[in-house]
Amino acid sequence: MRIALLVEYYQRLPERRPSESPKSWAVRLQEGLEDFKKLATARYSEGTFERMLTHPNVDARRAAVLAMGLAGTMTVNKAVAACLHDGDNQVRQLAGDALWSMWFRAESESNVRELHRLVRLRNPEKALAGFETLLKNAPGFAEAYNQRAILFFRTERFQESIGDCETALKLNPCHFGAQAGIGQCYMRMRKPRAALRAFRQALRINPNLEGVEETIRSLEDVLGEEGRTGEK
Repeated sequence: MRIALLVEYYQRLPERRPSESPKSWAVRLQEGLEDFKKLATARYSEGTFERMLTHPNVDARRAAVLAMGLAGTMTVNKAVAACLHDGDNQVRQLAGDALWSMWFRAESESNVRELHRLVRLRNPEKALAGFETLLKNAPGFAEAYNQRAILFFRTERFQESIGDCETALKLNPCHFGAQAGIGQCYMRMRKPRAALRAFRQALRINPNLEGVEETIRSLEDVLGEEGRTGEK
């Protein structure tokens, strides 16, 4: 498998200069990512990127997973999710970011635009009405269910939030965000056993989730021996 060009494209990405302002850095980085995407996707297919995700060369894996985040489809969802367990920390971080990007664009352009619009809405009732319409038009859009679950959580409709998280997971079993969301709901509902099970499963999917290990330990302490000897 030829990787030299892909690695070269990846190594061309800009590095932040000393004392560079956040705005200037963001512009240069975005330009670099656009150049990388254009060059990489012109030369390599998605199937080739997928095969490179397990390449012994760490820069090849980093470049491949970055390319997935910029242009990958749900076809490679499981392969990218496997990179959450990679031995390289940067690959793991890139994989988490790539998955969120892939999940948000896993529908038609119009439905993706509508999801972004609904996420930005500040009026919960208008947003919920919009999600109802969106999900009728795109019943297989897992991220739309997950985002509505977040809205339900914020409005303390925890059981409905759990229901949407479960639907998102049926559509996308790799969705660690939805799995962790179930745990958060059970925490607010004061159901520590159910929360512990949910958080453990979220960590199985993505062992890099910030704060989840600490939450699990706290729940195990609350539950005592039952929490520590329960299902791991």
